[in-house]
Amino acid sequence: MLRGGIVEVGGRPPGRVHVVNPWLAMACGADPAERSRTVRGAHAAFVSGGGVRPGVRDVVADSWRRSAAALPGAEFTAPVELEGGELERYRRAHPMARAMPLFRELLGSIADDGAHLLAVCDAAGRLLWVEGHAGLRRRAERMNFVAGARWDERHAGTNAPGTALALDHAVQIFATEHYNRLVQHWTCAAAPVHDLHTGRLLGAVDLTGGDHLAGPHSLALVQATARAAEAHLATTGTGPRRVLSALGRDEALLVVDGRRLRLGRRHSEILVLLSGRPEGLTGEQLAAALYGERPVPPVTLRAELSRLRRLVGPLLASRPYRLCGPLETDAACVEGELAAGDLRSALRSYSGPLLPTSEAPGVGRMRRLLEDRLRRAVLGSGDAAALQLWADSAWGEGDLEVWERLLAALPESAGHRRSVAVRAGRLRATFAQRAGG
Repeated sequence: MLRGGIVEVGGRPPGRVHVVNPWLAMACGADPAERSRTVRGAHAAFVSGGGVRPGVRDVVADSWRRSAAALPGAEFTAPVELEGGELERYRRAHPMARAMPLFRELLGSIADDGAHLLAVCDAAGRLLWVEGHAGLRRRAERMNFVAGARWDERHAGTNAPGTALALDHAVQIFATEHYNRLVQHWTCAAAPVHDLHTGRLLGAVDLTGGDHLAGPHSLALVQATARAAEAHLATTGTGPRRVLSALGRDEALLVVDGRRLRLGRRHSEILVLLSGRPEGLTGEQLAAALYGERPVPPVTLRAELSRLRRLVGPLLASRPYRLCGPLETDAACVEGELAAGDLRSALRSYSGPLLPTSEAPGVGRMRRLLEDRLRRAVLGSGDAAALQLWADSAWGEGDLEVWERLLAALPESAGHRRSVAVRAGRLRATFAQRAGG
């Protein structure tokens, strides 16, 4: 039985426990068939509303809960978002393309043995490459484990690449631990890959196969491969030296010359505000943007800035308060792609609202401006793919106008048109009920 990182292995005397890495699917010596039966029963109970039974790893139980909240059922096929020329153009331009020779060198011989598949996805869980023996690839195609398909948890449920991206940690998912019943004949191990210059999550590398992948070797192998890919990308790219990531984060991540700093909330707000005003802000302007009309002594702001300066050094100047030198932000990246007319890239770069829980008035204005600008571009585009990207996001799943516009943009022959119509109808009914109440 598994509780957190403690596993009781079948066949051991009562009271004997074996401590394992909680990211591993099974302890050494465990029986895969017995483990599969135990988790299958727990999965059936969970899907029927019975809660999570003992014997399910915490990391899997949490993923099941996220999957159940996002998906209509426990048996489905993941959607395909990129095909043909669009897929080719997207993955050719993606940073992970530069790591593919390394992935093939380290994992290609394993993927060619007829028992494994090598898969590489982007940070949103879109599979960019799925390689291996043709027979195994054909089997995987039955569950849409193909290039262009979306395998994040919101679209594919619990699975190694999707869960690794959700948690930003290498993980192994064994057989019946998958939320989707159609995937429960497979076992997979995946590890996230980052840009070491910026700290940005680029995607994940995955090995998929049968029960034999449940041992510790597969997780160690994908972790080592991911680390090698990160080092390779760091030496072959000319990544920016100062990067601030604040989209979808309550606390921003600042990377300066490869050094990663996770900032506190107030420091995150200060850097976000200054990044939007390269000419700088006076103390009064910065205080108003941070605190609004609340009476806050000037010494409070000066103390915050003093602590921030100790963290970031010469990046921060005063009189007025401003940033010294360029700072790339993920928000500015989205703005730039919008300005260039590349709406789909802007949507893929938009990982969520800017510092979503910040109550600083200036940050709130920046957050609303970016989200409104992006949403208006989506609605005005008539592009079904862009509308689908917004509708599938956590911030677009309840946007009735977008779902109705998506339904109008889809051709009658679209395979998922009916599901979009159902979703739009449910949202329409919900809004009507609220209005009537």
